[in-house]
Amino acid sequence: MTENAGRLIEIAWPDLGITVTAELDGRNPELADVLWDSLPYQSLQGHALVAGEHLYHHVPIPKLLHTHASEKIADRRDAPNGTVFCSALQHLGIKYGELTEPMPAAPVGQIRDADIPALLEAGQAVWDAVYSTKKEILVEVRKAGTQGGHSIPRLTATDSAADQLIQDIYRETERHWLTAPPELADMHQGWIPSAAGTHDTVLPTLLFVNGETRPLGYASYGGLIRAAVADMPMESLHQMTRILVGVPAEFLGYCGLEKLWGFTQRFLDCLDGLDRDDFLAVTSQMALYINLLGAWNLHLFPWDATDGLRQQRTAAASAQA
Repeated sequence: MTENAGRLIEIAWPDLGITVTAELDGRNPELADVLWDSLPYQSLQGHALVAGEHLYHHVPIPKLLHTHASEKIADRRDAPNGTVFCSALQHLGIKYGELTEPMPAAPVGQIRDADIPALLEAGQAVWDAVYSTKKEILVEVRKAGTQGGHSIPRLTATDSAADQLIQDIYRETERHWLTAPPELADMHQGWIPSAAGTHDTVLPTLLFVNGETRPLGYASYGGLIRAAVADMPMESLHQMTRILVGVPAEFLGYCGLEKLWGFTQRFLDCLDGLDRDDFLAVTSQMALYINLLGAWNLHLFPWDATDGLRQQRTAAASAQA
C-alpha cells in the first residue's frame, strides 16, 4: 500500500439505478493517479465477449496507453470478484465472476464487499444489453461524494496541419462518445455506401470491420505511442506508422468508416514534419477515436446471430457440469 491508498471512487450505471464504490488501494499508484486525476467521466459500458464475467469500458485517458504498471496479477482469473483494473488498451475493467482467459492484469482497486451483489446485477444487465437487446448502458466514474460529469481531452500540436487534424478528430470523438457514430449505426442496419459485402451480405463486412478496428487502435496506435514514449528514433516512427496504419484504415474506409480513412490520409500527409511531441499528440487523439469506434462496434455487433451454436463438451465434462 502507498500514501495514495484509501481514495474512493463511485462507478454508477444510472440507467440501471446501480452505484458501487471502489477503493483505490495503493496498487499501481501511477495508473491510479492517472485515473483519479481524470475523473469524472462517462462512457458506454461494455462486457467481455470471450473472457467471461468481466465488465470493461473505454476511458478518455490517453496516458493509460503508456503509463507503466508496477504490479500485475499473473493470471486475472485468480483475482477476487470486484477487482478493478486499468489497462494499456485504454480500459477500466471489473471482474465480477468467473473468467476463462488467463492473462496478466494491473489492479488499481477493489469494489467494497457490500456492493458485490449490486455489481453482479449490473454485470448480468450489461451482458444482456451487449449480447442481445442492444440497450445503450452508460457508466459514470467519479470521485466518491462528488458530482458527476464528462469531458474529452483535446490535445495540441505546434504544427498547424496536425493541430487542425487533432481538433477535427476531437470534435468527432466528443460528438459520438456517448452516442453511436452514424457510420457504424448505418452499417449495422445494412446501409453500406460502397456495397461492401459479397452478394449483398452484411455480417461478413461487420466481422471484418471489427477484426480490423480493434488491432488498429489497440496494437498499431497503442504500439506507436508506447514506442514514441520509449524514444524510438523519429525516422523509425514515421516509417512504422506508414507500414502499420494506412492499409487497414483504407480498408475500413471502403467498408464504411470514411471519416477514419480521411483522418488517416491527413495524418500521413503531415507525418514527416512532426516532431515527437506533435506525433504523440496526433497518435493519442487518433487512438482515442479509433478505440471509440471499436467500443461502439462491439456493442452494435449482432452477437446473438448464431445463438443456437454453443460450445461442445466431452461426455465427462458434461457429466460434471
